[in-house]
Amino acid sequence: MDNQRKRGKNILWLLVLLMVLAAWWFLRGRDDEGASKAQIDADRAAAVGVDADEILVDLRDDVTDADVAAIDRDLGIHLQLVSHESLDERFYRAHVAAARRDAILAKLSARSDVDIAEPDATVELAPEASYQVAEPKPNWEGFPNDPLYTKQWHMRQIKMPAAWKLADGDGVTVAVIDTGVAFEDYGKMHEVPDLKGVEFVHPYNFVADNTHAGDDHGHGTHVAGTIAQVTNNGIGVAGIARKVKIMPLKVLAANGSGSVAAIADAIRYAADNGAQVINMSLGGRFPSRIMKKAVAYAHSKGVTVVCAAGNDGSSKVGYPAGYPGAIAVAATQNDESTTFYSNYGKDIDIAAPGGNTRDGQDGGVLQNTIAIGDPTHDGYFAFMGTSMASPHVAGVAALVVGEGVTDPNAVERILLNSARSPEGHKLVRDRYGAGILDAEAAVLEARSQAGTWELLIGLLLSGAVASSLRRRNLLDVKLGGGYLVGVLFGASGLFFLPYLSGSVASLPGVEMLTRGIPSWDLSILGPAGHGNALFFSALIPLALLSVLFGVRRLRAPLAGVAAGVAGHLLFHAAVRVTDIHWVPNVFVMDQAWLVLNAALCAGIAHLALRRSHVS
Repeated sequence: MDNQRKRGKNILWLLVLLMVLAAWWFLRGRDDEGASKAQIDADRAAAVGVDADEILVDLRDDVTDADVAAIDRDLGIHLQLVSHESLDERFYRAHVAAARRDAILAKLSARSDVDIAEPDATVELAPEASYQVAEPKPNWEGFPNDPLYTKQWHMRQIKMPAAWKLADGDGVTVAVIDTGVAFEDYGKMHEVPDLKGVEFVHPYNFVADNTHAGDDHGHGTHVAGTIAQVTNNGIGVAGIARKVKIMPLKVLAANGSGSVAAIADAIRYAADNGAQVINMSLGGRFPSRIMKKAVAYAHSKGVTVVCAAGNDGSSKVGYPAGYPGAIAVAATQNDESTTFYSNYGKDIDIAAPGGNTRDGQDGGVLQNTIAIGDPTHDGYFAFMGTSMASPHVAGVAALVVGEGVTDPNAVERILLNSARSPEGHKLVRDRYGAGILDAEAAVLEARSQAGTWELLIGLLLSGAVASSLRRRNLLDVKLGGGYLVGVLFGASGLFFLPYLSGSVASLPGVEMLTRGIPSWDLSILGPAGHGNALFFSALIPLALLSVLFGVRRLRAPLAGVAAGVAGHLLFHAAVRVTDIHWVPNVFVMDQAWLVLNAALCAGIAHLALRRSHVS
């Protein structure tokens, strides 16, 4: 009887244990679908280091100081700007007692003057192996002449030797949101030798809230080097877009960690201060609505946002890579397979070299940076990580922007369409996305794809104008080759020249002639000025006709130029690769401007060829 009673108790305890396990499993399974906000926050805190007593508050941009004071008074908190740069977007943080946090967040979220209220969180860099490489004697005589270029397998993997002959990113601004960049001599900081000559603009330190965005870790300088290391200067290594401007934005401290608040603030700062590309080689496993909103804001301002997918070896990309408007980059190694650490999944957009130093220094991505955690010394270090893959894509994105493709959706489309399959490996979409980054193909597609369509539309318009006049017996001049040459230069220029000779096409004077006349603003004003409303109008054809109308033999070429410019404008209206400056970016105002001026250009062509206007 006692034995039966003991067996009964054991069975009872076993059933209780099974019930507890079942309940635990049931609740665990519900976390992703409908767990309580408190549980989600607890999981997020464990994963990304949420500060239990720090909250972020993104107010509506139109709130007043009196409104902010009212919030402080009503909730018994003290809202402080995240940085001196946060006032325009009314972005605040507050220190609250952990026990009151959820109640305060609920009250804030219910207010009409609050867009988002959420806990702050800590983002950390994943550990990355690194090797210091001694610089050899400068016995490399090829191009580029940087002696350590021979160790930069990653530049050859993305076909930079050919791309360097085509584009250099001149005038494009790339923001590096990271641990800072070793770009100035300040205190213990110093500029690393292989970045001397790079133009740095609008630096900001969101950790210390000042303009000294030096690197005290090493990660950010390495990332900036991949994008813009001075190339063909006879020392060190090469970078991708050798003439871009770098905007150093420090959001991570010397230990490689930082807050969501700083990162979101930096994203908006970059967008508001002229960045055309943002690189973020950082992230976490859980999303933030505030950071998501910042990425959307940058994208809406015409910024291409490139992010590391993460180094967890997980089937889901991290954040900010996972947000709409961000390009998520996976990592490849020397043999073009994806790396053991790279995150993967349906949200991967593209793959680029991230390296693998498990087998030694030659497997890593090599750049000039400070010694890890010691800004007083620098060297050439091989790192690995999706952190290293992301700046390869950001650098090539800058080359594409330099070709005049300024709309971030169009930039992403070109990068993905031009990506190639890995050699010796199957193209698995959730590992590689569209494929491995191909710098040469991206630059050529940016220029030639537009050129082909611009010329085709220009030819169709020129044919329609001439045919209309001929049918009514009003055509007054012989068309001939001059008419077609005018269409070519007005619409697309010698867009095919880079295919024939990249080195010739990159020469300053010749380079301008590889684009249609409206896009000459790239060569004259730089990428930041591309989309100038005066160039993207009927003004140039009208001015040419006004001055040269009396020279009869030039009227056919002038009419061709006008028809070609019309084709250029209509292509940009249809594809929207460029934002038109000074035209309100609402509804279809850009397209309306382009279509109207294309119609005026067609009218100018008609006028130049029409008999009744001959004196």
